[in-house]
Amino acid sequence: MSHIDPSILQRFPVAGGELTVGGVPLSLLAQRVGHTPFYAYDRRLVAERVALLRRVLPKSIELHYAIKANPMPALVAFLAGGVDGMDVASAAELRVALDAGVPADEISFAGPGKSDAELRQAVASGVLLNVESMREIEAVDAASRAIGRAARVAVRVNPGFELKSSGMKMGGGAKPFGIDAETVPTALDAIRRHGLLFEGFHVFCGSQNLRHEAICESQTRALELVVQLAAEAPAPVQRLNLGGGFGIPYFPGDKPLDVEPIGEHLRQLVATAQTKLPQARLVLELGRYLVGEAGVYVARIVDRKVSRGEVFLVTDGGLHHHLAASGNFGQVIRKNYPVAIGTRASAAADETASIVGPLCTPLDIIADTMAVPAAQPGDLVVVFQSGAYGLTASPLAFLSHPAPLEVLV
Repeated sequence: MSHIDPSILQRFPVAGGELTVGGVPLSLLAQRVGHTPFYAYDRRLVAERVALLRRVLPKSIELHYAIKANPMPALVAFLAGGVDGMDVASAAELRVALDAGVPADEISFAGPGKSDAELRQAVASGVLLNVESMREIEAVDAASRAIGRAARVAVRVNPGFELKSSGMKMGGGAKPFGIDAETVPTALDAIRRHGLLFEGFHVFCGSQNLRHEAICESQTRALELVVQLAAEAPAPVQRLNLGGGFGIPYFPGDKPLDVEPIGEHLRQLVATAQTKLPQARLVLELGRYLVGEAGVYVARIVDRKVSRGEVFLVTDGGLHHHLAASGNFGQVIRKNYPVAIGTRASAAADETASIVGPLCTPLDIIADTMAVPAAQPGDLVVVFQSGAYGLTASPLAFLSHPAPLEVLV
């Protein structure tokens, strides 16, 4: 029996004893890429995830991709044909979205520390700016006057509640993100005085959540809050970005998010919004959920060492390429990502080994004391759930090793 979880094998089937990605055997894909390590993203899996959401969600819900999850240009261009818009968090991501052909009308720009230069670029591009502070409103006004066009703006709200059970909390309490709900009326008054083009609100409470009940509760409370704030707005609400929060399973015991109840809940929410905010378009902004399970990170074993009875498989990749898999990106207690010896996919796990990278630090761990088939130098290690917050969320320059490549298969 294979050492790989059956649910993963459904996405990356075995052929000739090794994993395939996008239908290509792993060893052949490595030769095609030219060197290891590398990231590979399966476009079929991305398309299937978008199709699932289209089936489950109400047709009036707009689906946006949060580029910060994975800004690879080819992947963004592929997604541009399947989603309704995109959210960016930097000028570089803005360029990627525009280059992919995403209409400026369907791009929003969020982030708590936008520079004056970024604000000018956003105003000149005609994208929607999610303003996150009073200083930012003043800077957007200055950019609008300098460029000669009024900026499109929405207010990112820091609500008084959080998304329960989320991996990263982005709202509730004291946060650097958004404008505190109680201060929003002051922000709306400033937007009115400056003549900026107000379009709506952005309420993003948290990410990486596997409990549909928590997501539904957060969406309900976000709509209730926005209905209250809309009374102070300088124009009718045209867009309400409910954020996302949809998580994917990473560790043993994690259960995949059930999106069916979320779809049913959103049908009710849409009906309420049509009554209370009749001009508003409702947006879901998802990143990890769209691409996370479609990607793998692949590294080659370069050495097999035994130290005082423990086996270490040393690879040419590690935390500098995939910080999250090393356990150093938000984990309190380190747990292994799903990892496999991809070139021995049909083999049973007959030994315990730690898979580590080449860096001179004990933090450089891909898998700690994990059951795997007996592997040798030349075998390829695969880290699953790697389509989001992988390459660009990692300290690539650490110890100055070469950067990995990325391919869309």
